[in-house]
Amino acid sequence: MPSFDVVSEVDKQTLTNAVDQSNRVVETRFDFKGVEASFERSSEYVITIIAEGDFQVMQMFDIFASALLKNKIDISCLDKGDIRVSGMLVKQEISVRNGLDSDLCRKITKTIKEAKLKVQAQVQGDQVRITGKKRDDLQKAMATLRSADIDMPLQFDNFRD
Repeated sequence: MPSFDVVSEVDKQTLTNAVDQSNRVVETRFDFKGVEASFERSSEYVITIIAEGDFQVMQMFDIFASALLKNKIDISCLDKGDIRVSGMLVKQEISVRNGLDSDLCRKITKTIKEAKLKVQAQVQGDQVRITGKKRDDLQKAMATLRSADIDMPLQFDNFRD
């Protein structure tokens, strides 16, 4: 029986490349000369923006967002934290959401059932497996999910015929 998995994943190496590219851009920009400003990965999916002022932090977020788009990472998976002052520096944590939470999985299965397609959606941890008898039905399900209002970028993996 044909099936595929609906997931939302961000590649760690691609995220590292985007952080490194953002650091290089900040080092070469004229308005950041002589200013302590950088991007740091504090954990796998958490990036900290460090600068001397909150306006610079906002500019650096735009630099980071453009680097993510160049690396084909959708910026809708970002959660911006509050800007906080730490001594002479201003910091902001950005967490990258990875995987589908249970509410989003339920929303995906509900969207599939409301479309009345001849497929079944089944939640498996942080992904949703969709199975059907025909490949065309699965492709209709993919099109339905692409057009649905879901606040996370979705990828379709393990397409089996």
